Amino acid sequence: MNKVSVFLGFLVLAGGGAMASGCTSERDAGCPPCEAAAGNGQGGAGSRAGSEAPKYYALPGLDHGLLQSPVNILSDATEPGRHRIEFHGAVEADDVVNLGSTVELRFGRGITTELDGKVYEFRQLHFHTPAEHLIDGVTYPMEMHLVHSRTGGSAGAPPSYLVIALLVKMGQPNRFLAEFLDAIPSQPGQSAKLHHVFLGDAFPPGLDLERVHYYHYRGSLTTPPYTESVDWLVAKEIIDAGPAQIQRINLLEGNNARHVQALYSREIDE
Repeated sequence: MNKVSVFLGFLVLAGGGAMASGCTSERDAGCPPCEAAAGNGQGGAGSRAGSEAPKYYALPGLDHGLLQSPVNILSDATEPGRHRIEFHGAVEADDVVNLGSTVELRFGRGITTELDGKVYEFRQLHFHTPAEHLIDGVTYPMEMHLVHSRTGGSAGAPPSYLVIALLVKMGQPNRFLAEFLDAIPSQPGQSAKLHHVFLGDAFPPGLDLERVHYYHYRGSLTTPPYTESVDWLVAKEIIDAGPAQIQRINLLEGNNARHVQALYSREIDE
């Protein structure tokens, strides 16, 4: 296992800047703005008079616990691991929804992913512009989240989640995005049926979900109530999308990335 034990207090961007505020949408209900990520990105003594408590770029409120997402992944502090990942079913999208806060693709039942013997059902895919996870402090222009869930092991237990994150850089046009971009409704709350839209087309020839290498860590949903029952798989391979494709998604959903959170003593493995 790749084991990384790094304690991060808080991180302030050079010059006091901060990433665009927002939330993720691991839930079907959508992705409302994250008030906790708004305001002064640096906080501290430089905060405006009369403002709320200081808001640090990478320090979550302790009422949310210490397993918050997203995080900054330090690639040179990792070692090979032995997670077993299997994908089952043809990943073809049924429809696309403009939620206003994100663009979401929904999939039929029967598509599952198995991680270390636990089977999760693939629920939906949505986008964040810019990306939420950082790799060695680098923010990419877009991130796709493949959201899976499984019911709790006992009555009343919250569901467990598996979220696969695909980071996207500007490059060649992406065939997967091209298959549905023109079908996305322009008005929030509207949906459209899709035909022949396959997630596998997001990858270059010879690469797919089965062959991608991942960083793994335990984290949270990034919308309230920030449930800390998520296994994250962040792909090491960065996929391409055309600048116009990324801009189209961003035009529809705005800047909806939650600020990076403190890692504390969590382990990140590959």
